[in-house]
Amino acid sequence: MNKPYVYVTRRVPEETLADLRQRAEIGMWPEEEKPVPREVLLREAERADGLVTMLTEKVDRELLERAGRLKVVANVAVGHDNVDIEAAAKCGVTVTNTPDVLTDTTADLTFAVLMAAARRIVEAAEYVKEDKWTVWSPMQMAGLDVHHKTLGIVGMGRIGETVAKRGKGFDMEIMYHNRNRKPEVEQKLGAVYSDFNELLAKADFVVSLTPMTRETRNMFNAEAFRKMKKSAVFVNVARGGVVDEKALEAALRNGEIAAAGLDVFQNEPISSDHPLLHLENVVALPHIGSASLETRTAMIELACRNAALVLRGQSAETPVN
Repeated sequence: MNKPYVYVTRRVPEETLADLRQRAEIGMWPEEEKPVPREVLLREAERADGLVTMLTEKVDRELLERAGRLKVVANVAVGHDNVDIEAAAKCGVTVTNTPDVLTDTTADLTFAVLMAAARRIVEAAEYVKEDKWTVWSPMQMAGLDVHHKTLGIVGMGRIGETVAKRGKGFDMEIMYHNRNRKPEVEQKLGAVYSDFNELLAKADFVVSLTPMTRETRNMFNAEAFRKMKKSAVFVNVARGGVVDEKALEAALRNGEIAAAGLDVFQNEPISSDHPLLHLENVVALPHIGSASLETRTAMIELACRNAALVLRGQSAETPVN
């Protein structure tokens, strides 16, 4: 009996595929840095029983309807806004993601971006490299304290809760806004639930960890930034689409907020002429929230396990639909 065929849309370490290779024939796009072209993805999907995909791949209705043999799409990410979940369900395709394994790593990065923006770490490092440090002065590169401030988290999922734990280590007061209240988090961490506008007004650090949905698109807009403190730092490690980038740029230029730390953008990757990159009070990273060797390996392995389970007729470990 022929093995099922699984197509992996980016070159990944061979050791992460070991278990899946025992159960399936594997095809793989040979590039690590360059996404698979759309026409190649469509062609491979037509013969595939399973796909292991990255956020760069659009798994839409067109692809799903052409992929007559497809049983599983294993997305190497927590988010799955690149996949048409409704269309997948209608086509009988299981969609999986990779939660939990990246929670601590992404929370670490979130707090690192927060601290870098607050304490002007990137700006100060460049100051030294550019040979501008010619004398010490008391207010040189003075940033903002993090400890004993108010941390406002929008999106209190697994990562949000873990960021809150790190905030408590800095003696921060924790506020959060979420679709549903989390009494267990309130009890464990002393977090205070608030509506969105109250959080914007009171938080010293506003951290976006909300998923990308129709309701959250551009939720951080001009009105939202006007409600924040002038000393506030905005951090986005969720999805670029939840932020109106033109409004954020204006808020930073006009002094409506103090700084921003961004790991995600509306259209990725961005180029060096992106307006936000020309602001000294912006820390910009290339979507590396979960990018540790250990965690990315674990994510790919989980996606491969999910694909193998579904192809054996079993339930996935982490199904989305």
